[in-house]
Amino acid sequence: MAPRWKGKAAEAKALAEPMSKIVSRLQSSLIESNSQGLLSGCTVLLAADPEQTELFNHACFGRPVITSEKDKQWFQLSLEEALYLCSVMKCIKIVGENTCVKDEEQLWHYMASKRAGFPILFKAYSHLRMKNWVVRAGSQYGVDFVAYRHHPALVHSEYAVLVLSDEDGDRSARLRVWSDFHCTLRLCGSVAKTLLVLHVSKNGNGAIPPSSLDHYRVEERIVTRWNPEQSRENQTIVQKELCKSGT
Repeated sequence: MAPRWKGKAAEAKALAEPMSKIVSRLQSSLIESNSQGLLSGCTVLLAADPEQTELFNHACFGRPVITSEKDKQWFQLSLEEALYLCSVMKCIKIVGENTCVKDEEQLWHYMASKRAGFPILFKAYSHLRMKNWVVRAGSQYGVDFVAYRHHPALVHSEYAVLVLSDEDGDRSARLRVWSDFHCTLRLCGSVAKTLLVLHVSKNGNGAIPPSSLDHYRVEERIVTRWNPEQSRENQTIVQKELCKSGT
């Protein structure tokens, strides 16, 4: 399915300012300001200056929180977003209620306790983000994430993403019966999205700490409905008719 750009100039604007460059500028700004996020339940709160606010919005990290403060803007980051900025991009630190900086192992234990299947979901999230896809929550479409080619203001989301793994019995049970496939594909079709299934699995059979994501691999599968109108036989007939009309 081709990208559905929002307006005639949207594609040109996206090409002129690639998402990779926007994210890189955000990374540099956060490192320079020694930014810290605060753990708050199932989210992380982070304060941004005016320049960082613009970069956060353009890079599509977090959601702005309305406050009375005029000199800075607070952003609410999902657990996946916060850990990606902390452990992959190395541009923020995360502190707990006691204002002590959490190391990666502590963050993993905390976040895994707050969300079932978090290591698998984070591996899928980081897999897409590292390929410069904008990744947002997909609960409104019955999936784990939705993926955009660029900023949602410029283009509609292209993929509805389901994350499966043999490590998570409840999660991997999805799409095992035809009715699940049928409902999910019909929903994706009705909102003009392609179903992308990311299957996350371990490399090897030994015990692997959840934070060792290098030991996990991701297999991408695109699932589509078969359209009888596009069958090989019909296409052959059309091609023959076109050949006859051209001779």
